[in-house]
Parts: sequence; structure tokens; C-alpha cells
Amino acid sequence: MPAVYLGHGAPTLLDDEVWPRELADWATRLPRPKAILVVSAHWESAPVTVGATTPVPLVYDFYGFPRRYYDITYPAPGAPDLAEKVKRLLGDVTPVHDDPERGLDHGAYMPLLFMYPAADVPVLQVSMPSEDPQALIDMGKRLAPLRDEGVLIMGSGFMTHSFEAIRDVMRGLPEPKALVEFDRWAAETLAKRDLDALIDYRRRAPAASYAHRTVDHFVPLFISVGAALDADAHSTTAIEGFWMANSKRSVEFS
Repeated sequence: MPAVYLGHGAPTLLDDEVWPRELADWATRLPRPKAILVVSAHWESAPVTVGATTPVPLVYDFYGFPRRYYDITYPAPGAPDLAEKVKRLLGDVTPVHDDPERGLDHGAYMPLLFMYPAADVPVLQVSMPSEDPQALIDMGKRLAPLRDEGVLIMGSGFMTHSFEAIRDVMRGLPEPKALVEFDRWAAETLAKRDLDALIDYRRRAPAASYAHRTVDHFVPLFISVGAALDADAHSTTAIEGFWMANSKRSVEFS
């Protein structure tokens, strides 16, 4: 299986005319996964924590939206066997905790609603234990053997995640060029496989502090990069463009 990094949008992604179709089309081009392992920007907890392995309610980790966004369901099967494999792969270097009541957050279920709408692929979410690029790359490398077993490893974030840009556009201001520059840098750096530059993105990427006031939505990328390192995988942009002023670039490593 490939490893992927994708933009997961917000609950209002349900109402977009283009992006849901792009996610659905991407899924048809991917091999059918036996299970999906998600590391989302919306669950940071150290040490690594394994979420629910049986169906439990979703985590509606957002506020102030209309009621219908809280009525979304995604009853994917649990993945207890995958959870045990994750523990074996990670447990020799770090403790691994369990949180059996922790359901999928919108970083996991929003893209899956469109990619696998039947909710018939087992899904496991684990926490992101650090925002350090090297630590996440190392975690991805340890999880990489799962790809050979048909597991889709998914880092879920947003290539840019600027609320300032969203507010500016909603006020009628032009879309900021700074986010275009960051997005272009990320795409070029991934294409060149310049891992040193990618790890040093805070200093090297243009407008990094504007594109990511907090870096939680960028760094899941390093899980996917790490999961593909040993295979010397190349990156392919699966989805590009902008949504609410931010880059929705999603990348496949295969």
C-alpha cells in the first residue's frame, strides 16, 4: 500500500462541490486497503495512544457549527488486530497506551466519508506523540511494515492551516500569496526528496509562521514520509488547489 498525507478539511467540507469528489476519485486509484491507520492533527498525546478498536461514537472536536454536522456518523469496523501490530512495532522503543473510548475525530472520518463511504474498511486511529519531525519520521519508519500487509497509513492534516487567511478571505480580501508560496515550496521539496529541508521547514519554508501558526496540521506529513523512506518512495500530488484560502494539497507516497 502507499502511504498518504491528506488535507482533511473542516465539517463544512460536506457542502463543497469539488473536494469530496476529488477524495472519492483518489480512493478509486488506490489499492483497496485491508485496514486504515490514521494519525490526525487533532489527537496529540504522548506516549503513543491507541484509540478504540470497537465501534464507539465519533469525536466531534469542533464548536459553533449547525446541528447537522454533529449528526454525522461513520461506523467503520474496529481494527483490534492492527492495534496489536502497532503495539508490537512501537512498543520496543516507547510505551504504548490504550484509550478504548476514543473514537475517530474529524481529521480521520471527514476524508473517509468520501473515500470509503460504505464505512466497510477497518479503521484505527493512534495519537500523534510529538510535533518533532524526526521523531515522527522515526515513528513512520517503525510502522512501515504494515504497508506490506495492506494497511493504508494516513497522516491527516492540512498543507497550510491559516485562520488569518480564512478571516481575510471572508472579509473580501484577496487570497494571500504567502500560502501559495508555502504550498509551492512544500510540493517542490517533496518532489526533490530533500528531507533535510523538509525537516527544517520552520526556517526554510517561506511564510511558515503564517501558513502554520501552530504546526499540528503540517507535521502528520512526517509520519507518511517516514513510512515510505525505506522503500525509497517517490511522492505524487493526488489533490491540489485551495479551499477557504488554504492549500488542500494531498500527497501519495508509493
